[in-house]
Amino acid sequence: MVLYNPEGISPLVAAGLVRIERRLPYPGDVLLSPGRRVEPEDIVATTLMPAPPRIINVAQALGIPPGDVPRAMRREKGAKISAGEVLARSGSLFGRRCAAPVSGEITDIDTETGYVTIVPDPVEQELSAAVRGLVTEVFPNRGVAIDTLAAQVYGAFGLGPDHAGVLRLIATDPGDIVQPEQIDTRSAYAIIIGGAAISAAALRRAVLEQVRGVIVGGIEEHELRQFLEWSGVQSWREALPAWSLPDARITAGLTLTLVLTEGFGIRPMNQAIFDLLSSLDRQEALIEGRTSLRAPLRRPRVIVPLSRGTPAELPHPVARPGAVVRLLDDAHLGQTGTIRALSATPRGLASGAGLPAVNVSLEDGGELWLPRTCVEVLE
Repeated sequence: MVLYNPEGISPLVAAGLVRIERRLPYPGDVLLSPGRRVEPEDIVATTLMPAPPRIINVAQALGIPPGDVPRAMRREKGAKISAGEVLARSGSLFGRRCAAPVSGEITDIDTETGYVTIVPDPVEQELSAAVRGLVTEVFPNRGVAIDTLAAQVYGAFGLGPDHAGVLRLIATDPGDIVQPEQIDTRSAYAIIIGGAAISAAALRRAVLEQVRGVIVGGIEEHELRQFLEWSGVQSWREALPAWSLPDARITAGLTLTLVLTEGFGIRPMNQAIFDLLSSLDRQEALIEGRTSLRAPLRRPRVIVPLSRGTPAELPHPVARPGAVVRLLDDAHLGQTGTIRALSATPRGLASGAGLPAVNVSLEDGGELWLPRTCVEVLE
């Protein structure tokens, strides 16, 4: 798996000025202006979220033919109705009744099927800042950008909504595999830091214990499918123009966010990333799970606001001799090395292709040539 960071920022930042965009899913009202300092619980914007229509089989509920439904209705098309209010009634005062399941507007009465459609009233949704920091930009009717001094880690793959929580370290080594029994009531509302992998059973336990986020090195593809209750691999649609990962219809109800720092499989978390996250145990954090390999490119990340330090621009490291890099090829994924040299011309590799390459010295003393796209500069 080749990782690409569209911003050109190091995937591992111990301290820097991080920008977080908080956006509404639908247009709404932005409550703050640039220059305002915010805390994680502060509301920055609100919107009215439309709800899907509710279709009620009134004919079946009353035991009448579909053509008799209009006469049985107690509210006409276009009328407002409250949840629990009588929608339709058959016969006399003691006949069957059908109550409205939600409050909303009656938009359709179908005489051929006996179905009645109610569009529920929109629900107000509030968008919190999720981090402490300074509002530096406002997106009209959509949200705000917040700058904060923070540590930041980019992942390789993620899924789930943005969540704020307290980091909780449950692994002692980057090669540990998270077991279900390690996740208990102490993990409620937390973002847990694991090691090399997590199973479907452990993810289900995390949902049960109301965990908000999980950070691990990798996950077996079949374990993820089992957790998402996919019957096969047909939901991985990477060849389609409207590429999305995974299917939004399946992940819409996720209550936790998963971030993989390395990729699929049992992948020990990069030691530098594990050490940084471990040092931030018990700190408040924001986890973003969205992954996009089409424009706009986006990788998941974990942001941990810092209370002390000097704000500085995020580093944009370049590949040069002496630079510390993370290896991205399958055989060495997650390992760390140091660039010894860069090829001046395309270099013939084991695959037979000629590509710009780097000579990397590994931590165990070995060295190898890799395509430039198979290393990611850490510092």
